[in-house]
Amino acid sequence: MNDAAALVRRAREAGRPALAEPDGKALLAAFGVRVPRSVVIRDGTDITSALRDVPAPFAVKVVSPDVLHKSDAGGVVLGLSSADDVRRALDAMTARMNARGARIDGFVVEEMQAPATEIVVGATRDPQFGPMLMVGLGGIFVEILRDVAFRLCPIKERDARAMLDELRGAALLDGARGRTAVDRDALVELLMRVGGPNGLVMKLADDVAELDINPLIAAGRDLVAVDARVIVAPAAANGPRAPRIREEERAVVARFEPLINPSTIAVLGASTTSTTIANTFIRRLRAFGYAGAIYPIHPTASAIEDLPCYRSLAETPQPVDYAYVAIGARAIPDVLRAANGRVRFAQVISSGFGEVEESVALEAELAAKAREGGCRLIGPNCLGLYSPRGGVTFPADAPRDVGSIGVICQSGGLGTDIIKRGSHRGLRFSVVVTAGNCADLTPVDLIEFLLADPVTRVIGLYVEDIKDGRGFFELLEANAGRKPVVILWGGRTRQGRLAAASHTGAIAGNRDAWIALSKQTCSVLVDTVDQFIDALLAFQFLPLRRWKPTRRVVLFGNGGGTSVLAADAFAERGLDVLPFADAVRAKLAAMKLPPGTSIANPIDAPVATLQQDDGRVANAILDVVYASGLPDAVVVHINLAAFVGRGDVDPIDNLIEAAVETHAKYAGAAHLVVVLRVDGSPELDERRRHYRQHALERRIPVYDELVEAADALCAVSVVERYCEV
Repeated sequence: MNDAAALVRRAREAGRPALAEPDGKALLAAFGVRVPRSVVIRDGTDITSALRDVPAPFAVKVVSPDVLHKSDAGGVVLGLSSADDVRRALDAMTARMNARGARIDGFVVEEMQAPATEIVVGATRDPQFGPMLMVGLGGIFVEILRDVAFRLCPIKERDARAMLDELRGAALLDGARGRTAVDRDALVELLMRVGGPNGLVMKLADDVAELDINPLIAAGRDLVAVDARVIVAPAAANGPRAPRIREEERAVVARFEPLINPSTIAVLGASTTSTTIANTFIRRLRAFGYAGAIYPIHPTASAIEDLPCYRSLAETPQPVDYAYVAIGARAIPDVLRAANGRVRFAQVISSGFGEVEESVALEAELAAKAREGGCRLIGPNCLGLYSPRGGVTFPADAPRDVGSIGVICQSGGLGTDIIKRGSHRGLRFSVVVTAGNCADLTPVDLIEFLLADPVTRVIGLYVEDIKDGRGFFELLEANAGRKPVVILWGGRTRQGRLAAASHTGAIAGNRDAWIALSKQTCSVLVDTVDQFIDALLAFQFLPLRRWKPTRRVVLFGNGGGTSVLAADAFAERGLDVLPFADAVRAKLAAMKLPPGTSIANPIDAPVATLQQDDGRVANAILDVVYASGLPDAVVVHINLAAFVGRGDVDPIDNLIEAAVETHAKYAGAAHLVVVLRVDGSPELDERRRHYRQHALERRIPVYDELVEAADALCAVSVVERYCEV
């Protein structure tokens, strides 16, 4: 390890951006990665003698601080069979380098490897999450098809195996098309030597910016790194990153209790002459039933909203648990510093800070003076806090019920959207914190609370800048699926880096890091607000069955084409809609259902079938399905428009009740999801609201389309399967 670090240190001291190839190979060898036998040729070297211990055929490569991509510069010659061939190659290469004005430190002559499977192993440093490992098949697979997989470091053995399984060309590793199979165990060992807890990337995390082993020639257990490019990282200004100190969960909960359940709230920015956002906040607090003390802060007013005013935060009758701050940006730092330890949490609603370039310094001043004043800061540039258990809300008409969904949202407007739309869909929240610019408390701090909070069972996060990506990764990895985490990431199409010196750096983007994080931490990454709400709804109502992960799905409803498309959607998400066994189909056939009823799975039941016994026919059908012991999930889907004008009796409530009753009879056997489809008419929209409420009251999640149910069950399956391993 000391010798390896010394290689990097010498390159850095010499001002080299990368290790010379011999040093790069020595670095790999120090971590147990096999490299070819080689020799360095310099002026005066006896080539014939130097090559005595290097078997032919030979590869020759230039060693130059001015040439990083050697092949592009004509700095590589392959397939040489004798010392004379090497001499001629060196003369020609020297001429090419001189023509480029490139310095020559020498030449590497090494044994060539027999043709075999080419693999690329690389590492780069993501701006947010730090060291990240890549593996892919070489040649066109990485250059053109981008057939690669990423994981954040350090990886576990399960990560290494999953990376290999993800490659589209993974069959080539197993000997497809006459190739020699690659020993996967040996390849996993190599990936661990590079990206594992004691691997090169972690041991030299502050020294190596990028690494390329390209190619790694692999045949059986014989893995040889024939080319290595190691980009040196600039010396860290502040030294290595200190690991995040983790508190006991009880201590974390106690620290945030004044925010989530405040006894006293100060409001800055309310007016006696107009209705400001602060006035609105006071009115909503009262309408919501907040039972604590409210202290309007105003320099001259005696009362606002019929409440006594106080001139400063230092003059309130009791210390302030939560301060809602909506005054001019430039005044806020000094106001918070003057609190003199009497404010525990201040949420700064005001904008005009780091979101605009000219006010970045003001945001830093705000954070510093808040610390001097003894308070923790949320925001700035956010909308507020929604805590049903604390009686606090920033949106109007939010539910007062205390739920199990905790959400951290860096967008205030989106936070309102999540609360309102989620509530209509049946979500009930433990807390929603809009976090804004995160000048002090970051999403990581707030997620740490939600993981510890006994009221919160499911966590949602909308994030644009995680601030401490490494701490976030470590926190979620420690959670290991204990509480489901759903992440909606904003800004995923932004260019991750403008330039990179290696294949890995050029290929890797911000999205690759987030995808790797989701796979390693068992969190669910979604692309839209609807998907975010859909996943949270599933986790709120469907208990995770870690002993029996969701794989096999039964579809029951009306609409033949709809069922076919649904089967495709579930299959594309790794969930199986497979035909029933003969014994199950025989039991369904014995029911002598009306013509047109398909009993294969999907069970396609026309309206005439579903209307039998006013919808209670579903009890008998689902009883057979559940009793078979086959389904991990049952999806009951109903096209409401098909029932219009088809009789006076509405069977939908009975259909839903039949599903609920059968589900309860076989408790724990399978997840139950209901899908209610409409044609867009106001009349059916209203009826769907009624049926949705019916199902929600029985703790059954309801979706508008089958593809949404497929996404939601896929999210549940991901967490269940991760925890199964």
